[in-house]
Amino acid sequence: MLTRLGGRRSTACFSSLVPVTVGLLLARGSAAESPGYCKTHSCSTRSLRTSSKMASGGRTFTVEPKGQHTASLIFLHGLGDTGEGWSMSLGSMSTEHLRIVCPTAPTQSVTINMGMKMPSWFDIYGLGAQAKQDDEGVKKASEKLHEMIKDEEKRGVPRDRIIIGGFSQGGAVALHAGLTSASPLGGIVAFSTWLPMHQTIGSVATDAGRNIPVLQCHGARDPMVPIVVGQMTGSFLSSFVKKHELKVYPNMEHSSCPEELQYLESWLKNSVSHL
Repeated sequence: MLTRLGGRRSTACFSSLVPVTVGLLLARGSAAESPGYCKTHSCSTRSLRTSSKMASGGRTFTVEPKGQHTASLIFLHGLGDTGEGWSMSLGSMSTEHLRIVCPTAPTQSVTINMGMKMPSWFDIYGLGAQAKQDDEGVKKASEKLHEMIKDEEKRGVPRDRIIIGGFSQGGAVALHAGLTSASPLGGIVAFSTWLPMHQTIGSVATDAGRNIPVLQCHGARDPMVPIVVGQMTGSFLSSFVKKHELKVYPNMEHSSCPEELQYLESWLKNSVSHL
């Protein structure tokens, strides 16, 4: 059975902490992890622009601010998805000065899917709590995210006004990249996700990373990344991250909802002034 982890359609595991596997989660999901809710929203008040292909990656979808560009949000989709749906969803927020960047992961073979190629930030090897994890793939994806952060800095945006985030597989990358950041960022947004490499992250997390505010959101009815995984991730993060918040949405599955995005908008405005 094809395994997929995309925006609102499925995702991954928390390794040895719980007997949940990426493969099982994906097999339960639909075609990809992409946000279904966002497709009902209009971005008519903002400019949606599709950039050219990145090196070894897919198209990047950006939502330009209506006012002066003073802050940036870089958001990574889930397995098998693209950045388009999330750019539409996030573009519905009422932020005057925020540039939203939604890249598409490189198309690569996913081992658990019999080597089939699809957009993926890192590989998924197999089932079971003891299955091998693609640590190097997570690190490489984190490095690409740091390159995107530098691109926003070149546009004149200070690092402490750059927020990174993602859904499911993309959220896992954002957590790793943020916690290992050499200098402060404006925040980390982790939707319906888990903490990769949790057994070693405590030792490699930087002082700057520990001080970055983290917003974690999870659906209580998520069949792909069960709420227990989100709660364990939250408990682990709160043990060494100074500013961490976990929001649970009782009726949300492996997806997003209007309430989640409304809270995200409020959180962003509180974390980064003048958005």
